[in-house]
Amino acid sequence: IQLREKTLKPMEAFMLLKRIVRLSCFMAAAIILFFVLASPSFAAGRKLTIAGASDLSLAFREIAREFEKETGYKVVLSLGSTGMLARQIEQGAPFDAFFAANRKFVEDLEKGGHILPGTIELYAEGALVIAVKSGAGFKVARLEDLRKSNVRRIAIANPEHAPYGLSAMEALKSAGLWEELKSKLVYGENIRQALQFVESGNAEAGIIARSVANSPGIEFSEVPSNLHKHISQAAGVVSSSKEKEGARAFIKFVNGPKGALIMKKYGFLPPGGR
Repeated sequence: IQLREKTLKPMEAFMLLKRIVRLSCFMAAAIILFFVLASPSFAAGRKLTIAGASDLSLAFREIAREFEKETGYKVVLSLGSTGMLARQIEQGAPFDAFFAANRKFVEDLEKGGHILPGTIELYAEGALVIAVKSGAGFKVARLEDLRKSNVRRIAIANPEHAPYGLSAMEALKSAGLWEELKSKLVYGENIRQALQFVESGNAEAGIIARSVANSPGIEFSEVPSNLHKHISQAAGVVSSSKEKEGARAFIKFVNGPKGALIMKKYGFLPPGGR
């Protein structure tokens, strides 16, 4: 085979050079666009809707503000009982990420195709406390103190769909107090409502999440963690989300240095910790 070397005419060389310049400009523009899309300023005005368990109410308000500053996203929090939020996600609620108070709810949603595979991350270990109003006139330092006659009503979250309510029930059963005290129980739809029962005086005491107990006018004592199963809290990206990368970024932020400090501030332990 004989190869012939072709010499370009001046006009052909000029056209070839022009094409190379155009291609180089296109590639440079594509690279610039990539970094613009990834930058916080591009996220400005874009919205993330985060579904989270009620025990996150205080911590996530602070975390959301910090995340907004760093990324430009607008974060909308939708907080409630884990079970109720899980049902909403199954029914197509427009959430971007789901932070549950019990990892099982997120894992079950993944099995049903509602959580994006490979996005589930543990983000905290929860703790239970016994809460009373400051100046109540009596102390409740242990679960056994809930037997006192001046404790007529005890608030817990509904154990049917609220993980902290289930943990409260487990603790009372482990302490041998469930049968004796279950007639005193009043149920909140979520852990925040259980706290509100105590704050309003509709319950003399409550077994609630440590993360919401640091409220004005509330005193609390820790419930021994060996009385209930681990409260392992997990998050995942909702499959129908239109802001999947933003949702991933929010989960990483919660587990990152800034998020971890805020979570610790509100009484959460790191994942797997006790």
